[in-house]
Amino acid sequence: MMHISSSTLHNLLLLVLLASVVSSAFAENANKEIPAACQSGCNSPYGEVLGKSPRGIEAYSNCQSDCVIFEPHKWMGSYTGIKWQCVEYARRWLLINTGAVYGDVDIAADIWDKIDFLTDVKTNKQIPLETRLNGSMQAPEVGDLLVYAKAFNGTGHVAVVTGLDIDNGLVEVSEQNFNNETWPDDHARKIMLIKNRDNYWILDGYLLGWKHANTRLRQPQDHAPP
Repeated sequence: MMHISSSTLHNLLLLVLLASVVSSAFAENANKEIPAACQSGCNSPYGEVLGKSPRGIEAYSNCQSDCVIFEPHKWMGSYTGIKWQCVEYARRWLLINTGAVYGDVDIAADIWDKIDFLTDVKTNKQIPLETRLNGSMQAPEVGDLLVYAKAFNGTGHVAVVTGLDIDNGLVEVSEQNFNNETWPDDHARKIMLIKNRDNYWILDGYLLGWKHANTRLRQPQDHAPP
């Protein structure tokens, strides 16, 4: 049986105590960096995967709409936005599926009035965005951005059309930071779509309309987590 001197035992106890203090300090500092709004009242924990779109783009929980952590996110070297805001998801979805992104905005609602084009990240070519008011004669398409007014949560919202069934009057959207709940399927929500005479209406509160770009979507594939 190995004999441990009292001095050695004393030193070991000091090391254990020191490790415990350091660990507690790190945990305390980590918690201080996360705002209270991101730690309580969450529909799902911050950063948890909520679901994955048909084209394999994962969405992450932002806990609740009041949660803001100013941590930038990139995909393959290109900036997509602040984790895990709705603007970040829409920009990342476009980047992965079209190779193009829209510019910086202060809030999601700004996409409606301030964003007129996408930019190809490889060629820097500008791709015009069409602004189609809800009630447009042109139906929404997969890849269109649904943009909500500032009156919604004081910031607006943006979601991506990732599924469409015009015959049955349904639009499927993928998004982040809407209700931060786990998706029921390969989409966050289904929204009713009606055609009144020659006009298409998506029946969702605060919706201004959709932004459309004539971009070719890449073939669906599994993507590595961002």
